[in-house]
Amino acid sequence: MTRLQEVETKLERIRDFMSSRGLDAVVLNRTINFQWLTAGADSHVVIDTDTGAVRVVITADSQHIITNNIEAARQEDEEIGDLPFEIDFMNWHDENPEAMLAQIVEGRIASDGPWPQGAEILDEPLARLRWSLLEPEIARYRELGRITAQALGEVAREIEPGMSEHEIGAKLAAKLIAQNVIVSVLLIAADERIYKYRHPIPTDNRLERQAMLVIGARKWGLDISATRLVHFGKLPTELAAKHQAVCQIDAAFISETRPGAAVRDIFAKGLAAYEANGYPDEWKLHHQGGATGYAPRDYKGTMECPEIVLENQAFAWNIIAMADQTEVLSTDEQWPMLEVEYAGKKMARPDILVR
Repeated sequence: MTRLQEVETKLERIRDFMSSRGLDAVVLNRTINFQWLTAGADSHVVIDTDTGAVRVVITADSQHIITNNIEAARQEDEEIGDLPFEIDFMNWHDENPEAMLAQIVEGRIASDGPWPQGAEILDEPLARLRWSLLEPEIARYRELGRITAQALGEVAREIEPGMSEHEIGAKLAAKLIAQNVIVSVLLIAADERIYKYRHPIPTDNRLERQAMLVIGARKWGLDISATRLVHFGKLPTELAAKHQAVCQIDAAFISETRPGAAVRDIFAKGLAAYEANGYPDEWKLHHQGGATGYAPRDYKGTMECPEIVLENQAFAWNIIAMADQTEVLSTDEQWPMLEVEYAGKKMARPDILVR
């Protein structure tokens, strides 16, 4: 499937959505929806904003990008290229998105956000159009997983006792940014901070014996999260046992996530694994993740979650649930692995790197 074919398939999904709801147009403001529709193009300028510097308007027979003269040329040259979008723009000092929209469409409009005024906000139903990934998206996801795992492995082998968490985080971020990966989450913990905090934002705390590296990375609009642990010197028996339990629980979530499975049932199996491994209440200290893809979490897994796993849907335990297999994305052939067993099947999960 070419990039053009991918975009045309997604435009067809949107137009089917419009037809089913009697809509004359859909407006996409969010960067993740822009990236999804355009097969990886980017609309952001300011990283920490949910909406981009351009908007997309899809009607029954056309698709437009609304922006200003600051962004128009770069969007055409570097992001959109030959994709079948008309780029409509005004000078930044005269910019009037409402006037541009009125020239494109009148009638009933749905949006993924508060613009345009009066539009029906259907962010959640529109998000569902993204959940089942196409083959090119899966290929891009694999590449993002490879890049992320490789960066984590390289940094884990490069760091030394005495380095601050800020220094470790800077090395990790630099490797990813150099490959056009946006760092959306960066958590680094050394020694006692690993056990004290579930979200250890980097500090000046200096590494002595062990470090935890956590990254949330985004490329082509796709999100992935991964964690690695490194220990200097002989691995304590207690730490090895805890990590064994973590891997057993991880295997339960991965194994149970397959197309057609109820998310509440997956969650229940995960909680049973916590109890079986001696940590019945540990799950209460942090959510267990959930569906991902173009959003860090499309929804979180809970005992009350009503969702069903779709074919080719990504989940935050770094997998894609395919019809014939559940594929783990963040693998690294150079990283030491720990073999665990769940429901009679063996699975390799990342071990602690001992240096």
